[in-house]
Amino acid sequence: MRKLTLSLLLVLATITLYNAVAHAPFLNLDDDIYVTQNPEVRSGLNWQSFRWAFITTTATNWHPLTWISHELDCQLFGMNPAGPHSVNVLLHAANAVLLFLILASATGMMWRSLMVAALFALHPINVESVAWIAERKNVLSMLFFLLAFSAYGWYVRRRETQNSSGFAYALVTILYALALMAKPQTITFPFALLLLDYWPLGRIGEARLGSLVWEKIPWFALSAASAVITMKAQSTARHEGIPEWIHLANAALAYAKYIGKTFWPANLAPLYPHPGGAISIPAAVLSAIGILVFTVVVVTFRERRTLFVGWFWFLGTMVPMIGLVQVGVQSMADRYAYIPVLGILVIVCWEIPDLFESRQAPRLNRTAKSGAETGLDSSSSPANPRNPAVLPLFAASAIILFSLAFALHRQVSFWTDNLTLWRHTLDVTQKNFIAEDNVATALLAKGRTEEAMQYFRRAQAIRPGDPVSKLNIASYAQQQGDNRGAIQGYDEVMQLTGNPGLLALAHNNRGYANLALNDFGEAKRDFDAALEKEPQNATAYFGLGVLAKRSGDWSEAVRDFERAAEIQPTPMAYEQLAEALEGCGQKEAAAAARARAAKMVSAMRPSLTP
Repeated sequence: MRKLTLSLLLVLATITLYNAVAHAPFLNLDDDIYVTQNPEVRSGLNWQSFRWAFITTTATNWHPLTWISHELDCQLFGMNPAGPHSVNVLLHAANAVLLFLILASATGMMWRSLMVAALFALHPINVESVAWIAERKNVLSMLFFLLAFSAYGWYVRRRETQNSSGFAYALVTILYALALMAKPQTITFPFALLLLDYWPLGRIGEARLGSLVWEKIPWFALSAASAVITMKAQSTARHEGIPEWIHLANAALAYAKYIGKTFWPANLAPLYPHPGGAISIPAAVLSAIGILVFTVVVVTFRERRTLFVGWFWFLGTMVPMIGLVQVGVQSMADRYAYIPVLGILVIVCWEIPDLFESRQAPRLNRTAKSGAETGLDSSSSPANPRNPAVLPLFAASAIILFSLAFALHRQVSFWTDNLTLWRHTLDVTQKNFIAEDNVATALLAKGRTEEAMQYFRRAQAIRPGDPVSKLNIASYAQQQGDNRGAIQGYDEVMQLTGNPGLLALAHNNRGYANLALNDFGEAKRDFDAALEKEPQNATAYFGLGVLAKRSGDWSEAVRDFERAAEIQPTPMAYEQLAEALEGCGQKEAAAAARARAAKMVSAMRPSLTP
């Protein structure tokens, strides 16, 4: 009953402090790829979208379970961001509860387990994983990661009692496979199990290490398969040309920064730009030395099992995300700490109480001796929270949790608006061209075009080869009627990026610029190229429909406008479809399309009734 009560308190605290996230919009970074501009996801959960989830490597990852969860969101909530935001919060709360129950069951130490779970639930470094809809993969993979650990504990108990453990082993395998299908960050699972075999399960010593490794061969095989798939999916997103020593230096610095942000979670941002050749070598060397020295200390005092397991959990589970293979432009990311930070939290919540209690032991022994003379009972045990000797620990724990809750509330507030988030990011990072781009995009969404251009130009100044700012500057030129200047800008974008989405947009925009210049042949080539890069591009189909209508090919125009309206229903698409249908002599169908357009326009108008 006590565990249930504490679990409910964890859930309540998490939901309360993350409440503001439910009112946040879709983020203007990656949420378009994962939801808002993804036709398969927007269509909801159906056989076609289910199949697509297993064959696509969109967003440079193979994570079908994550895609299915987004499709289910759209099925249940439509395009209301409150739905997926709330699901993320509930998944995070479930992860905190699972963490508490697993640790309490494995160690028998409920209060320390509760503190680890509470720190995890309330730590601001995890806001990015929870408040960002596109990071559903993080909280979802963690859920199955923890469920697989729970099943592993069941498997170990069945083996110890000589019961059949085949079903338990199969359950671990299935849950681990589901974790990998949510996000490949869980690839270190079998290595983490070996750490759990050392503590808290205590299997190393009772069984030979070789036999424990052999037992996990199928799980290592799953990890290897996931690594191959991930490397293939991310091949187009890797940043080549960065020397290996910079990767190693950045990894050393990142480890130190993750530790720093765990203990002092300030100046958090959704993206920290990679310094490239400007990286501080002295700082990297100092970080590497510090990590190496602490590792030697941990190995030397390996009988401190929580210290050993916690430290190597942190180091090991971070390896897939530490940047030895550079994917993206970030030097590190708060979301990458979601699983690794547990190692640091376990060290804090076990080692500090152990140290405190060892210093209190002599005084407690004297108290116990006098207590025996006065009839005191075992409630004065150091493990008992009512023991006056541990009251300072409870007071310190309460202060830390309240402080984290305040910091969490503040960090969540940054994520409730795109403009607020990215301006905050500019405040806490330097030379962040992506943040400049995203402030500009947020301003564009508010109709503040001139102001947005200032940020795009700043992004260009920071990184002249930034295709996003160059694309938007070209688009602005096109809006101002400078179609030839815009075409030149789109040409440069195509030389700078291999991103299919950006290339599709550049070809699509260049198609309309060529259309305005009456260069119909070039326009058609651009629209066809856009569809080759992005087959579900409604605006490219619309452009092809306009070209077909100009040439008098009404049948082709009908097909193109129908496809455009099917992918992205808009009044304009249906109006043009109606005109094309009339050109084909299909009067009734044209009237139906025109009625559909009128209905959509009417739905967009604000109600005049009180």
